[in-house]
Amino acid sequence: MRYRLNGTILIPQREKENSLPISKIQTIPQPSLNPNFPYNPDLQLLLAGKQLLLDDLLFPHEEIQKHYENGYVTYRKGIEYSRNRPACSRCGNKEENWFAHFPCSRCGEICHYCRKCLMMGRISACTPLLGWNGPTPKHPLPNKILEWKGKLSEGQQAASNQVVEAVITNKELLVWAVCGAGKTEVLFEGIESALASKKRVCITTPRTDVVLELTPRLKAAFPGITVASLYGGSEDRHLYAPITIATTHQLLRFYHAFDTVILDEVDAFPYTVEESLQYAAVQARKPVSAMIYLTATPNEKWQRECRTGKRAFTTIPARFHRHPLPVPHFTWCGNWQKQLKKDKLPTNILHWIKERLEHNKQALLFFPHIALMEKALPILRKLASDIEAVHAEDPDRKEKVQKMRNKEIPLLLTTTILERGVTFPNIDVAVIGAEDNIFAESALVQIAGRAGRSKEYPEGVVTFFHYGKTEEMIKARKQITAMNQEGYRKGLLDS
Repeated sequence: MRYRLNGTILIPQREKENSLPISKIQTIPQPSLNPNFPYNPDLQLLLAGKQLLLDDLLFPHEEIQKHYENGYVTYRKGIEYSRNRPACSRCGNKEENWFAHFPCSRCGEICHYCRKCLMMGRISACTPLLGWNGPTPKHPLPNKILEWKGKLSEGQQAASNQVVEAVITNKELLVWAVCGAGKTEVLFEGIESALASKKRVCITTPRTDVVLELTPRLKAAFPGITVASLYGGSEDRHLYAPITIATTHQLLRFYHAFDTVILDEVDAFPYTVEESLQYAAVQARKPVSAMIYLTATPNEKWQRECRTGKRAFTTIPARFHRHPLPVPHFTWCGNWQKQLKKDKLPTNILHWIKERLEHNKQALLFFPHIALMEKALPILRKLASDIEAVHAEDPDRKEKVQKMRNKEIPLLLTTTILERGVTFPNIDVAVIGAEDNIFAESALVQIAGRAGRSKEYPEGVVTFFHYGKTEEMIKARKQITAMNQEGYRKGLLDS
């Protein structure tokens, strides 16, 4: 797409003469809002709080241009240049190896495009990002916004009060809640406060599984409010809603949209390693907004900032059922990988498994790598033929997890894919090869947090089988112990 400047307005142009790709126009003019213009409410709903490509819109270019000329649509450069170096406005990518170029039929030049966010549609040097500058869509509120009938525990209520305060004052807050603390319910009063003030809320998480799990819970708690659920392939992709639940990847489509952003599992992959996702979370916020971070396992830097008063935070150190977190046992198992090569497993691991099978106690067995897990599976199936294994690429993953919930599987072997986001009411947990680098402090805390989650079965055994203790194992146990101590100190745990 090429444009020419006509006074204070950009005009789309097909001919090269007296026109430029949008990235080469120094300043993009924004016409003032014409209050008498009959804007299209469908375009308003689609573009409000978004940054979309022309290809994303099913409206004629002439209609979009008319909205721009009357101040309702904004144009931004898809790719900005600084000292001839490209930067993607949508995902923040500045790494040259993530840019490519091609002969572009739209602008007639060799055009840079960003490969980092290509899955959201190609953004190139002549591509404008479109936004909305008109009135915000209105949503009528029901008389009673929050319909949740539950009651928060003392620890949950203290954290909930701080969330409400952060929402009202547009501050940042870390909610450091132990696994199984009921952190979703802690958000309800804050979300209610935001909605009552006509604010727009986004709950975002790195994983689709969590979006799918949270959506029905939020719809049940706020039945009179529209809730959009966004993930790859979602039907709600273009739905404007007061509450949006989205994977962090989907935030790349938003720009200055939300008054409150709640970032769940802030420590989870891929958010922790993808700068573009962190950029997207910031871009999706309004300049004045609240940001609530949720995690059971903040990284070392954040833990230090909490200790030194550099980060506002609140803790929920105890589960709602007032029982302490299971503390992992460290059990040396020798060179288990060497034994596995001989189609054997250490005696103490086999004894642990047999004990669970004899007592009909379900268990999760975590392995550091798929190949090792698959090597162990036939050995363990000699003990029980219905033992299963699961990993991220397993096409039957959801079915196997459901079978585990239905108690059709006595023992489920898994990689770190099940370290978070799944709840089984009555299980023990073991890590095979806890010394492996993949088992960082956060992963081990999350894994230990799979046990003892339900009120009916608040206890569970957690065992780290290892071929040499690591600092990560020690830090994980120390964090769990510290949370239990804080829970007792605050009177949130029964002795």
